[in-house]
Amino acid sequence: MDALAGRPFARMNGLGNEIVVLDLRGTAIAVTPEQARAIHRADRLAYDQLMVIHDPRTAGTLAYVRILNNDGTESGACGNGARCVAWIMTRAGAPGRFLVETQAGVLECAREGEWDFTVDMLAPRLDWREIPLSREQADTIAIDLRREAGSAPALEGPAVVNMGNPHAVFFVADIEAYDLAALGPGLETDPMFPQKANISLAQILAPGHIRLKVWERGVGLTQACGSAACATLVAAARRGLSQRAARVSLPGGDLLIDWRESDGHVMMTGPVELEFEGAFEDAIFARPSA
Repeated sequence: MDALAGRPFARMNGLGNEIVVLDLRGTAIAVTPEQARAIHRADRLAYDQLMVIHDPRTAGTLAYVRILNNDGTESGACGNGARCVAWIMTRAGAPGRFLVETQAGVLECAREGEWDFTVDMLAPRLDWREIPLSREQADTIAIDLRREAGSAPALEGPAVVNMGNPHAVFFVADIEAYDLAALGPGLETDPMFPQKANISLAQILAPGHIRLKVWERGVGLTQACGSAACATLVAAARRGLSQRAARVSLPGGDLLIDWRESDGHVMMTGPVELEFEGAFEDAIFARPSA
């Protein structure tokens, strides 16, 4: 029997960003890429991110959270998933404000309401080596990258930001003019990005309001991406296109993003939803691996 068979899970979403939360605290189980892909293939369990809660590694934190994309690769950050984890942990008795650790660092989570949470996504990394990029760029506010887009104006000069994972943000006049499903795969894997990148198209509606669509590395088109919303706000503020706090509207709904001047951390606030709960069946893991 597979080690995950019978383990309980929660299927959730953050603005339509599909999340499966698996609490493995108290065990030594580590989800493999093959298991992650098998869960994604299971009926009703297709997800964008699998958030796996483990026992804490660092004093003062309540858990270490591992983040897996649906292709089995690992991610350092997932803002929507972090809010789902926060809901699971507060339901299990965590206080209204607590710390968890991810590959990106220690994050503070705060409950704002029954289904709303704020997550401290830490400070953005902006040096070209930290994104990372494959070659030096004069300024990550606009890098040397261009992609033709059919009848729409070419995509060029994206801002790049690392919010625990690499992001490239193209500012455009009309995001509906672009087929991100067609453009995303090539941009995600462009040689400029040795670890691939999340690709965003951003449209400034007002200084305090940004519209956003995201192609997420290892996932594809997504209804929402919290780290992309954070990266976009940082990029827009650096270019003088927006305030340091703004509403970011994604296909799945709105996030409130605040790039604090006091410490440079990016705060993300938004809702989560519990869809259903269950336990993994052994048959899920008996299917041939893709």
